[in-house]
Amino acid sequence: MNKPIIALDFQTYEEVASFLAKFSGETLSVKVGMELFYSNGPIIVEKIKQQNHEIFLDLKLHDIPNTVKSAMIGLAKLGVDMVNVHAAGGKKMMEAAREGLEIGSQSGKRPKIIAVTQLTSTSETDMQREQLIKTSLLQSVMHYSDLSKQAGLDGVVCSALEAEDIKRQNGTEFLRVTPGIRLVSDTVDDQIRVVTPEKARLIGSSNIVVGRSITRADDPVAAYNQVLEEWNA
Repeated sequence: MNKPIIALDFQTYEEVASFLAKFSGETLSVKVGMELFYSNGPIIVEKIKQQNHEIFLDLKLHDIPNTVKSAMIGLAKLGVDMVNVHAAGGKKMMEAAREGLEIGSQSGKRPKIIAVTQLTSTSETDMQREQLIKTSLLQSVMHYSDLSKQAGLDGVVCSALEAEDIKRQNGTEFLRVTPGIRLVSDTVDDQIRVVTPEKARLIGSSNIVVGRSITRADDPVAAYNQVLEEWNA
């Protein structure tokens, strides 16, 4: 999944179908998050897969290891390309998640699995006050990144602002999937640690997730092509 990943921040399949129809004939990388998945169920993945798009299923699992393992067995059977968990669930949970994917992968090739470090809507002040993590935000992200690699995961979800440090510490092949991407002309909305596609590329992101800059644009195809051009410049 090396194209920009479009976050399908919709509630209904009708909205998704209308959006995807604008990209007729093109294979996209898309993110199906909680809003869309919980509103429609697994059928939404099947319908998008029928159009040959790559899917990052963004459900951020976080529970006891056995529960997450069982859930991942089921998710693997959907044929998605990438899934995620919360690194805060711990090393044993992440190992169980990976094992569940391996068990459930009917094609013999499991989906990529990455772990959320700190949400891009979280500031250092919020983290320290609300999570009672007394290190810096960067130290917290790097700790979770190390833990994820030890658990055998393929990478992490992080801000592009941390991607370069993670790449240096955990290697080029360890994925740095970065949401919070905006074009220069866009508002940041509820995100805090945001960058442009070009800056994300320059500072070490391996994949970018772009939502509103494309899905809410007057011309989504033109907006996508602009993101794609900046990302591949």
